[in-house]
Amino acid sequence: MSLFVFTLMAQALTGWKEHNGTLKDEGASELSVSTYLRSGHFISATFENFESEFLQMALYVLLTIRLRQIGSAESKKLDEVEEVDREPIASPTAPWPVRRGGLALAIYRNSLSIAFAILFFISWWLHFYGSWQENNIEAAVKGKQDLTMLEYLAEPNFWFETFQNWQSEFLSVASIVILTIFLRQKGSPESKPVDAMDMETGK
Repeated sequence: MSLFVFTLMAQALTGWKEHNGTLKDEGASELSVSTYLRSGHFISATFENFESEFLQMALYVLLTIRLRQIGSAESKKLDEVEEVDREPIASPTAPWPVRRGGLALAIYRNSLSIAFAILFFISWWLHFYGSWQENNIEAAVKGKQDLTMLEYLAEPNFWFETFQNWQSEFLSVASIVILTIFLRQKGSPESKPVDAMDMETGK
């Protein structure tokens, strides 16, 4: 979290300087830091990245329930029932939703994927909102007409921003699934033991 806060602050500072440079070149007024943090430029850039990360994690959590990859440290065993697949037991030490049962348990047993999906949709919306705001600011500086949200949704710029992030996340997931078949990192929970066979699935 310290690294996250540091890099977010660095992004804000460098983005502010870069954006003000662009505004200055266009003959527009520069923004204060506080105004920049509420601008479409900062909101779009920030949540564009959050969106793709939460999409990656939501899909990763959901797809690894059913799909398998022989030899991958990121896959469940091909032919064994694992601890994460067993039905929850309402013991005195179990979390409250498990003891309660019913709807509370139904939500809780899927709460990780639900949380990632909600975070993805919130980030997608904020990315879209920020990108739309930034587009209209650029249009105003250039003397062009603003677009409504629906009009901007049909513009290629927003979808270019979206897909360039999504494809990189899909590639990173494929990379860790496939590379952990053949490569090792001693001490990492993301790796199989160094002496494990390539076709040994899971950790």
